[in-house]
Amino acid sequence: MNAFRTLHRSILLLFAVVVIAIVTLVHFSISKIVAEQSRAQQQSLSPAVSLIVSQILKPLHVSEALGKSRELVELMEHENINEPEVFSALDRLEQEFGLTFFIASDLARMQYNSDGSKLALIEGEVSWYFKYRDREADAVADIGKWENPHFYIDIKIYDDAGKFLGFFGVGKSLKSFVSVFETYKRQYGYDFLFVDGAGDIMLSSDQTLVATYSEFTNLSELPWYASLPEPIRAKNALNNQLITIDGKDHLIAEVSLPQFGWTVYLLSPLDARQAEISQGFIFSVVTILVIIFALFLLIYNLLYYFRRDMQPELIIRNTHRLPDRNQLEETYQSLTEQNASLSIIMVDIDHFMDINDQFGRNAGDDVLDKVSGFISSHLREQDVLGRWSSEEFIILLPEMGPREAQELAQTLRHGIAILPPPSDYPEMHLTASFGVSFTASKRNLNELTAHAEDALYQARRDGRNLVRVQLIDD
Repeated sequence: MNAFRTLHRSILLLFAVVVIAIVTLVHFSISKIVAEQSRAQQQSLSPAVSLIVSQILKPLHVSEALGKSRELVELMEHENINEPEVFSALDRLEQEFGLTFFIASDLARMQYNSDGSKLALIEGEVSWYFKYRDREADAVADIGKWENPHFYIDIKIYDDAGKFLGFFGVGKSLKSFVSVFETYKRQYGYDFLFVDGAGDIMLSSDQTLVATYSEFTNLSELPWYASLPEPIRAKNALNNQLITIDGKDHLIAEVSLPQFGWTVYLLSPLDARQAEISQGFIFSVVTILVIIFALFLLIYNLLYYFRRDMQPELIIRNTHRLPDRNQLEETYQSLTEQNASLSIIMVDIDHFMDINDQFGRNAGDDVLDKVSGFISSHLREQDVLGRWSSEEFIILLPEMGPREAQELAQTLRHGIAILPPPSDYPEMHLTASFGVSFTASKRNLNELTAHAEDALYQARRDGRNLVRVQLIDD
């Protein structure tokens, strides 16, 4: 029901924005000349949005959708990767989507391309993999493969436990972009510049500005940019700036691509009549372009969350698979019969209720999955991780002494504190508190957990994000 209500409100908002846009155009269409110029501008800007969507955002959406495929995870989660199956899957995707695909396996340290080639991922020789592997972003756009430059979108792949498996990527030859941009420029007169956060030109309708090997042209190297006033260059505020290129006036419009941290600059040549038109009118047209683009992103993300809310049964949380208290009682009895000693660690996610209140229950579930996956990756085969309460985990550590258990708890505490937050909540910061106890004789589980919980409460009282130990007095 909430999803339907959200969708309904969004449609109403979309309708209101469209009405406002129409009224604005009518207001600035008083004279025949302005109306004619308005139609000319709108006819060129609308295809600009379509071009950005089809050439840039569509490959991103394709790679994100395919990156969630179970088939990819199964292909990448083994160190001895099945190369024939990988190449067969990549070739099938290339035939179906008309794009270049690749898989970069972290376990095998090998990149497999849909053209049948492969490349060893050796640090110091293949720089992109190790540079982007350590970044927090799960989606990265880059230019590479210098003998035939391609535009690549790299998506990080994880297994069910949240372990990083490598990258799945989609690529398009820069030659195809240049061809599309040249066709568009002949029809509408616009030049495109796709610029990253450092000012490097990643894509352009001007073939002389396209990257060759690892050399990118920076925006600051362009004569028209250098001629702008220093305050404008300092703020990089180019929207609606009039510039002169080869003796001709051009108007700059800019659209943000937050998915990649890029800005798209559209350079429109103006003749003498266009230069006399009110900049306020032109600003309104460019604003409509930005609104349409923003609405496209809004609707895309809305449909994603709408589908997730309508199909919760498709989401199976890792934490739901962990043993609960009743199951842990049986497991504990079995472990104490087979082992002479045992340590336990109680883990509490700090301020978990605040996370639920501020970000929502879905965010809380994401945090539980992330933390439980991290803890599982640091345990031995004989260790047991269980769910003790809504925000607490318990770890059973047979044949591990209290000192080793304390060291493990410190390792887990530090690791959780530097875990990247869920991608949808970058401002979130995670920490956890730990209580450790130990027994070398047969005791019931409640007695042992009582001491561990006392240690955990002490860690909370001392400021959280701490490890405390309380041993049982014999």
